[in-house]
Amino acid sequence: MKFTTEFNPEFYSDIEQAIDWYNEKHPGLGDKFFTAVKKHTEKLSFYPLHFAVKYDNIRCMNIKKFPYLIHYRVDEELKIVKVEALFHTSRNPNIWNKR
Repeated sequence: MKFTTEFNPEFYSDIEQAIDWYNEKHPGLGDKFFTAVKKHTEKLSFYPLHFAVKYDNIRCMNIKKFPYLIHYRVDEELKIVKVEALFHTSRNPNIWNKR
């Protein structure tokens, strides 16, 4: 059964920052990154329980070919996936507490 996907507004800011960084390093790479993130978030509506809970009911999905994790919650009763953040894998996960 398909889940509805909702996005925390800060998730969009996370994406914009990463796109800008990638485009500075190599023009067009930010577009490839955005396409990868979009594909992965679309998959979450079909396979939200595929990834294990890492902490505080947060599940993490890795972005293939990019060192980022999509952090999200699942409400199984309401059939909702709430995408909370996009973090680089080298960042301290305690940053989550600041959100």
